Parts: sequence; structure tokens; C-alpha cells
Amino acid sequence: MAELGDQPLFSCRNCGNPLALRRDLLSKDFLGKSGPAYMFVHAMNIIVGQKVDRKLLTGLYTVADIYCSNCGETLGWKYVRAYEVRDKFKEGKFIIERAKIAKEY
Repeated sequence: MAELGDQPLFSCRNCGNPLALRRDLLSKDFLGKSGPAYMFVHAMNIIVGQKVDRKLLTGLYTVADIYCSNCGETLGWKYVRAYEVRDKFKEGKFIIERAKIAKEY
């Protein structure tokens, strides 16, 4: 696990494993399979699954599902490739579903 000090963070709701720092939160305006989701520039203590092409609300992307490295809970996905120029900013970013995380301060 990463050394976190007193930084605000988001953790796995299932097991408490730290997943992302508050400073890495880019947007709260995304939608996951279970509802609202957040976009992060960086995520930690995750396992990145296999790359697949997936049609999402805003177009076709190559994505990889992400899982908690401690309990294996499916958290969301990582954008690997965006096919539309307007969506290139998403590449390398992480979407974590709001229902899968808890805030800690």
C-alpha cells in the first residue's frame, strides 16, 4: 500500500484499501454501470484487467476493467484508447464508480 500521511483519499467500500487521493480527482460527472462515477488522473492499489473495445455513452474506446488489489472488487475501468479526437483527454485516466468507494479524511 502507498504511504498516504494525512491526505484525503478514496478507498474501497468493500475492504478499505486506499484507491485514489483527493488531489487526483478530475471530475464527478461520469456514469458507470451502477450509477455516478468519478474520473481520476491516478489510481493506486488496483489491478488492471485485459484491454477490450467497448461502446460507452460517448463512443467507442479501448478500456480495461480495474479491480481492488486487496479484495478483487470490480471498481470501474481505465481508458486505454479513445478513438475520437475530442475524447483523447480520457486516455490513461481511471473511472471509479461512486458506489464502490468511500471518502476518508
